[in-house]
Amino acid sequence: MGEGSGRPSDGVWVVVPTYNEVGNLEPIAGAILGSLPAATLLVVDDASPDGTGELADRLASSDPRVRVLHRSAKEGLGPAYRAGFRVALDGGALAIVQMDADFSHDPAVLPALLAPIEAGDADVVIGSRYVAGGAVTDWGRGRRWLSRGGSRFARFVLDLPVHDLTGGFKAWTRDALALATASDTGPGGYAFQIEMTHRADRNGARIEEYPITFRDRRVGASKMSSRIVGEALVVVVGLRMRELLTRRGALRAGRHRLP
Repeated sequence: MGEGSGRPSDGVWVVVPTYNEVGNLEPIAGAILGSLPAATLLVVDDASPDGTGELADRLASSDPRVRVLHRSAKEGLGPAYRAGFRVALDGGALAIVQMDADFSHDPAVLPALLAPIEAGDADVVIGSRYVAGGAVTDWGRGRRWLSRGGSRFARFVLDLPVHDLTGGFKAWTRDALALATASDTGPGGYAFQIEMTHRADRNGARIEEYPITFRDRRVGASKMSSRIVGEALVVVVGLRMRELLTRRGALRAGRHRLP
């Protein structure tokens, strides 16, 4: 990727946040770099007590394509991604992929996810469970309803042209990500995914969805909780209210300027 590049993963950084992923990290790193041999893998570890950070350091010492960002404490998904994005952008990344470490996002899909960006046809590509060809396996009916219902709720309230707003498998151009992260505030949990897509849309980014099959994690326990779901709902309503208030303020200011 990029001028004069002979390999599609040149200039691509893959940002993977980790917390207690020692059982998944080595195989997912191998699978990611197998799909994108010229990419840089950035592991963002939030002081995992299970040794994930130490394992990441060992992988980095044996493979220059692997880098590690150690954070001092677990602060949530949003802060981990924002810190990783800053490192990738400062490192000269031309495209940035965000994905989970637990194999719920298939590394084999990475070239297809990046293809519209490399072709100049999109600014953001979302690995989507909820477009034609997408699917979810291994989940019970309740969790499927919660995930799909949350995406539909956010899509309706925020008037977004995206079907999967709660997923975290995304590819960004450098410029689109820099704009979306220009404000360094935002939610710390899974609501981060919704807000980032919302920012991209309002910034005028061209957003595409690519169908994926989402599978439950191979090792370890899910970090989803009712608190995280509740936070996402509050964030969605807050984003919409903020837009409405901003629009009302602009209308009032316009009326005051009339002669």
